[in-house]
Amino acid sequence: MTDATKRPAAEAQADQRIQDILRAADSWSKEAPTALFPAIRAVCIRLAEMVADQRHYLAPLPEPQESERRTVLTLVADRLRSPVVTRGLESHLTALAELELRSTGSWAAVDAAQTEWITTAIRYLEGEAKRLPAGERPDPYWADDVVAGIIASVRALIGVDELHARTEARYSGGFKRPMEDEDEAGRARE
Repeated sequence: MTDATKRPAAEAQADQRIQDILRAADSWSKEAPTALFPAIRAVCIRLAEMVADQRHYLAPLPEPQESERRTVLTLVADRLRSPVVTRGLESHLTALAELELRSTGSWAAVDAAQTEWITTAIRYLEGEAKRLPAGERPDPYWADDVVAGIIASVRALIGVDELHARTEARYSGGFKRPMEDEDEAGRARE
């Protein structure tokens, strides 16, 4: 009899997350012109890599969950860089790298860096859309929607949702950091 509580191996979990991330990229591509699919997939892969690299900034879980999470996220980040995933997207990934849309520690730690990466991804997709004939271009703000959707999907698939990320940012480092609205309320009372 097998143990129903036994979790799949880290490699199997990482493989499943990669498949889910690529499925999310395909899903976010559905309403865009076919010519934009590779650019959208490249942005999805790069943003997923950045989200997976947040593993260094998450508050630790109890063992053995922490070791498993760290292993799975490391495998996900590494596999997102593998030729199996990036085949056919090299030119897009190179262009994104030239725009400095690549994984860095600041992505997880600095809000301004996250905004900069998001803006870069949006501008990249908008630039790719401008190469299409006028009648084939997507609606205005499509790139904003695609990038926001990709980030939300990837965070959910990897297991780093917005609430968790805000909690991590607020409580990591052994002390509670005030929220912006708490800071403003405190200053208003002064």
